[in-house]
Amino acid sequence: MLVALWAARDDAGARVHLATRRPNGSDLAVIALRAEDGSYPSIGRYHPGAILMERALQDASGLRAEGLPDPRPWLDHERDFAFLPAEGEGLHRIPVGPIHAGTIEPGHFRFTVNGETIVRLEARLGYTHKGTLGLMRGATPDAASRLAGRVSGDSTVAYAWAFARAVEAALGVVVPKRASVLRGVMAELERLANHAGDFGAICNDAGFPLINAHAGALRETILRQAEACFGHRLMMDRIVPGGVAADMAPASAASLLAELPSWRGRFERLVELYGKTASLQDRVVGAGRLAPDLARRLGCGGYVGRAAGQDFDARRDAPYPPYDRHAPDVPALAAGDVDARVRIRIAEIRASVALIGALLGDLPEGDIRASLPENGGEAFGCALVEGFRGDVFAAVRLRGAVVADAFLRDPSWFFWPALEAAIEGNIVADFPLCNKSFNAAYSGCDL
Repeated sequence: MLVALWAARDDAGARVHLATRRPNGSDLAVIALRAEDGSYPSIGRYHPGAILMERALQDASGLRAEGLPDPRPWLDHERDFAFLPAEGEGLHRIPVGPIHAGTIEPGHFRFTVNGETIVRLEARLGYTHKGTLGLMRGATPDAASRLAGRVSGDSTVAYAWAFARAVEAALGVVVPKRASVLRGVMAELERLANHAGDFGAICNDAGFPLINAHAGALRETILRQAEACFGHRLMMDRIVPGGVAADMAPASAASLLAELPSWRGRFERLVELYGKTASLQDRVVGAGRLAPDLARRLGCGGYVGRAAGQDFDARRDAPYPPYDRHAPDVPALAAGDVDARVRIRIAEIRASVALIGALLGDLPEGDIRASLPENGGEAFGCALVEGFRGDVFAAVRLRGAVVADAFLRDPSWFFWPALEAAIEGNIVADFPLCNKSFNAAYSGCDL
């Protein structure tokens, strides 16, 4: 299975890296190819999930993917961009964005429609490109970790953890057990907060704002508890290479443990309302269906993949501490529609509540950070961490005490083409609903 594709340069020139894994998640592997003449054979010819990454790689590095099915620019908005054509009677186009009517990330959507039916959708991103990977070069692992945690703010824990694990793999660092458990608690709190917010927002876009109001209140409760436990609502900069930067006081652990039954009860009442509201079910069931075969070919993970028959979760299938001792109960469905993506989130919220309770019950005493050894030469490491959207990949090459190059891959690289396919045949009014059910990251792909 395709995991990531990126380029890096050293004294000998440019290299293109390809990360893959077995379908069951084991044996993550990375291979590198010298781009001697500024080009390399396209992976996107055989793995459609690689096409967007090859387009971005082309803009960022200038390296050409020979045989790339779609060589149009991705990040570079200074170049002319031709949206794909559509032929037929009575077709017209609707441009939307990049500025939207809400506090959301910028992205342009170009709809081709026949009446109210969507014939084609193309997403045009790159508006939040920050040059993050370039800023990481030459930085210390600690400084680069702060940048990793800002690739996509709603996944700051997942990104910081993936980067930290990559550094630890490169240097052979063993993380203290207490730190591993605290990392797990942070990741599950991040998952809970985001899934609760998504659950409410999807219901809101389906015309049922009552659930959104209560889900938003639950999300706020979770974020406040995260701040009480770790000193930051989003737990930003709390995971660092070698461990964690903030310990959890016994009183905070007890408070969090006491809150879990209340969170579960509040959420279950919303789930009951979701299931028995016919008008809501009429909007979500069958809308925005992603076929399992396409989800597999694109490499979709997370709730998008698991809602379309792709049964992969890095916590269970490529386990890392503390999930090697506390594997989550993660289901997979086959319907691939908005309702299936909602129900995967529902199951994950239940699993996260149970996981936090189990982790707190298994929280050992001890150190929270191991020191990083001195590195006199070059070292490479990579890691996969299950964020709330899906698996986040990080790779880092260290040269001495600094980062020579790094790469971070969001699961949304595979979500965007899946969304474009899933929305075809739906009506324009259902796009916000389908879009929110995918909740693909903009900044995570813009880097």
